[in-house]
Amino acid sequence: MKSMVTKLMNHVVSQVPKAGAEREACTSIDPEGFFLRPPPTPHHLSFFITPDDQLFQTIHMGAAVVDDAKWLLVVDGLVRKPLALSLAQLEALPQTSVTSFHECYGSPLKPPTNNPWRIGNVVWTGVRLSTILAVAEPLPAARFVWSEGLDHGKFFEYEADRYQKDLPVTKAQRPEVLLAWKINGEPLSKERGGPVRLVVPGWFGTNSTKWLCRLSLEGTRAPGPFASVLYNEKDPTDPEGVKMRPVWEVEVNSMMTKPADSEVISAGLVTVEGWAWSHDGVALVEISKDEGQSWIRGKVDNKEDQAWQKFTGKSSLPRLILSVGLGS
Repeated sequence: MKSMVTKLMNHVVSQVPKAGAEREACTSIDPEGFFLRPPPTPHHLSFFITPDDQLFQTIHMGAAVVDDAKWLLVVDGLVRKPLALSLAQLEALPQTSVTSFHECYGSPLKPPTNNPWRIGNVVWTGVRLSTILAVAEPLPAARFVWSEGLDHGKFFEYEADRYQKDLPVTKAQRPEVLLAWKINGEPLSKERGGPVRLVVPGWFGTNSTKWLCRLSLEGTRAPGPFASVLYNEKDPTDPEGVKMRPVWEVEVNSMMTKPADSEVISAGLVTVEGWAWSHDGVALVEISKDEGQSWIRGKVDNKEDQAWQKFTGKSSLPRLILSVGLGS
């Protein structure tokens, strides 16, 4: 790590710019406002790696149009060595790739009660956030990393001058957390948050701030509406049902890709396939053909990196429709 940090120091911008200068890289918001491109139905997502054109898109306040030549990442707050990096300087650092599922939580205005199926599995390429933090040297009082995007505007009744999220320093220092500029080997498009976005594998996509421009280490959670109001849910461990918790870790979930939705299947031995995922992996998949009255154990592949895991199973089907359930 010491040699890597030394190499990084040779690329660091010597002075942090004036406050807000990093936001000058955003030339416009186009298109403006909320945008959602849903994914195809599950049976189209049978490949381990999801092509970009089949991955869902969620944009809250509009897509930031960024001048790459002006782009800067500022790292400040409770650190000993504030720093700034240009795009060229960031891309000159040691790169790594992480294969990870990427899932949308659903509407923060009306938390989902069923599965919206906004999920895919992609390869992100960039530099580890932990490498940048090692250079900045967080102070002991730093507990959270606030991330800011260049997008701004209105999300339904909420107005914000920036998209702002947070994550604990302990999570930010995990090796899978990246500052990414590629998806599936290609540069991030404007719609994907290019030129650089934060990627937090194992957490819902809302935490992977697009059009990234600033990382601030702080002692408290971020005050922006996307962290303090939206994307919070009732804590299931609270017996009174009052306490809220941030939408961070993805809990165990699954998607059946075979048989296809509405497919007509014959009675007899039926093969079931699909994907299972969670922030810490899935150890067991069970399949039911009688709405959970009985279960048949399937086979689930070992977890690779932070990716989703394929499951398969066979069940003898007389005249009933299969449903899938999971345990981990």
